[in-house]
Amino acid sequence: MKQLKGRKAAKRPPPPEPDGDTQARILDAAHAVFIRRGTTGARMQEIAGEAGVNPALLHYYFRNKEQLSESVFRRAAAQLLPRVIEVMASDAALENKVARVVALELEHLSRAPYLPGYIISELHYHPDRVRQLLATVAGVTPEDVRPKVLPKLGRQLAAAARAGTLRRITADQFLVNLLSLCIFPFAARPMIMALVGLDQHGFERFIARRRDELADFFLRALRP
Repeated sequence: MKQLKGRKAAKRPPPPEPDGDTQARILDAAHAVFIRRGTTGARMQEIAGEAGVNPALLHYYFRNKEQLSESVFRRAAAQLLPRVIEVMASDAALENKVARVVALELEHLSRAPYLPGYIISELHYHPDRVRQLLATVAGVTPEDVRPKVLPKLGRQLAAAARAGTLRRITADQFLVNLLSLCIFPFAARPMIMALVGLDQHGFERFIARRRDELADFFLRALRP
């Protein structure tokens, strides 16, 4: 009886203090597993093993896979979206903007190919989160981005059309077409790999060729 009371009286050890290094290691591990399995196919047990932590500690930092995947997404997207917005809102020539955005998008998505799938999933299942996600990762809301990017881009496109160097196109169509050409191969990666007959290394070579060719392809399609 005394032994039982002793067991009841024993206190659980306090939870560990938050550790930035451990949290970063977990995010790195989740990033690696998401690339291998996709966000849907990833399992918390595998992520814990990749990070070298026990599952209880993983759940201490991130209660569930949804919270973990959102944290990985925020970290990865925060490295990309502000730079793309900065390029598109700059005074650089249109040709330089296109080349720079293609390089940024394809280079970063090669390292985080799960991002497009995660974004599409969020748009489908949680459309109310889009504004919040953009505000968090880019530091601005969509309402802030539009006046920074579209008017300047529109003026550049109108000037190019008057000069006869590009066919007339609206800023929103220009932007969406460019981003779609960059993002679609990653969003549809399994289908493209099956359709074209690529393994992972083949897909990487495919993206490397695209990085070299896409900016010129996009601009040639707009020239008279």
